[in-house]
Amino acid sequence: MKIDGNTTIVGVIGYPIAHSLSPRMHNAAIQALGINWCYLPFQVAPENLEKAIEGMQGLGIRGLNVTVPHKQAVMRFLDWVSPEASAIGAVNTILNEGERLSGYNTDVEGILAALRFGADLENLPEKVVVVGAGGAARGIVYALTTVTDVRHITILNRTIPKAERLAAEMEKMAKEKTEIEGKGLDGETVRDELGEAGSGVCETTQGAGLVINATPVGMYPKVDCSPIEDPSVFHPRLVLYDTIYSPEETKLMRLARSQGVKSFNGLDMLAYQGARSLEIWTGTKAPVEVMREAVMS
Repeated sequence: MKIDGNTTIVGVIGYPIAHSLSPRMHNAAIQALGINWCYLPFQVAPENLEKAIEGMQGLGIRGLNVTVPHKQAVMRFLDWVSPEASAIGAVNTILNEGERLSGYNTDVEGILAALRFGADLENLPEKVVVVGAGGAARGIVYALTTVTDVRHITILNRTIPKAERLAAEMEKMAKEKTEIEGKGLDGETVRDELGEAGSGVCETTQGAGLVINATPVGMYPKVDCSPIEDPSVFHPRLVLYDTIYSPEETKLMRLARSQGVKSFNGLDMLAYQGARSLEIWTGTKAPVEVMREAVMS
């Protein structure tokens, strides 16, 4: 990669950020496109977020991806936020247009493409459990409300009021008739919600067919942690999608696989999200397959 005075800089901010595969993925795509760009990781502590966004404009950085823990906090430093990002309440992509910083959220496209193409779920189950109630969870729940197959979503979080608030907000915005509940992440509730999946019209007492981990629990470097510790709550007809991609197999995935559960990590979601971000910055269709291969190699 040639770096010179005409190189356009893009990157990702987060805390921590050393584990990020985004530079590998985006730089592979940049090389495939044959453009004079470079993608860099920037570790930004929460107390330095405002300075980092100011620096983005001052240094002429064209675009930034935003990851944990900045997706919600960054919004107040932007000049414009897309309707989708506003509805979700989180931004994961920033475009620098000189005088204006614009915020977008590519989580919707990323998670739905990952489930359909990566996890091979052409039709999503009627009941889905989402673990977590932060920025990533908001995007995922919002995405699920746009899928007519999904009739019931349960949000599990250690702080119950936070889960309940998110459920109420998302239910109001749901385009289809989707029931959304917020509950605690305790053992008994997890067992009840993940119980053996049934068939027919979704009932709140019916087990889930899909569980999505939208928390950073288990992410590098704390790889020995899991938001769900009891493997017996999983049943073989369940599908697990863990949005974490570093490590490639989380403790949660190992626990689920020990019970015969098909489990997938966040690499596909990262690739599809990243492709959309690159398209926002460049105005050019991104080479998705190149990006997928880069993060999976």
